[in-house]
Amino acid sequence: MTAAPPSKDSAKPNPDQVEIFLPSTLGYEKVARSAAEAVAEEMGFSADRIEDLKTAVAEACMNAIEHGNQEDKATSVTVLLTAANETLEITVADKGLKSMPDKFPEPGRPGQDDEGSRGWGMFFIEQLVDKMEITKLPQGGNQVRMVIYLTPPPPEPTKTGPDTQSPATDGR
Repeated sequence: MTAAPPSKDSAKPNPDQVEIFLPSTLGYEKVARSAAEAVAEEMGFSADRIEDLKTAVAEACMNAIEHGNQEDKATSVTVLLTAANETLEITVADKGLKSMPDKFPEPGRPGQDDEGSRGWGMFFIEQLVDKMEITKLPQGGNQVRMVIYLTPPPPEPTKTGPDTQSPATDGR
């Protein structure tokens, strides 16, 4: 039997992408974390940036497994790593058995079911990557998109509002 040549219409996989389907069982986030580390090392990220990335990816996957998919082993979490120039984009999507809230609780604030030890995940992710977006997908499900640059962008200047005066404009 001979294989037919690929058709011109067949989709070619992007060689700069890695797609992973994880079962919704805590512990499998380590697979995504290791893949993110391998891609970031290949791209030349510093050790500190890679550690931040690994923590953010693992946290996003654990949230998707535990909260989005309610640890339903038959439901997968999709992780897509896309490397482009000096940028690594990671999306983590769940099937949305439970939608993300419109507003997240403040980290460390005690809720009805905990003693303040919960609610830090999205806060940490946002601090560890250069960009983070959360989307409720139209077909159902939630997606966390994270972007990390090879070289971190410079910090944004502090904004001054009408109630804030800078030393140069305080009239002295």
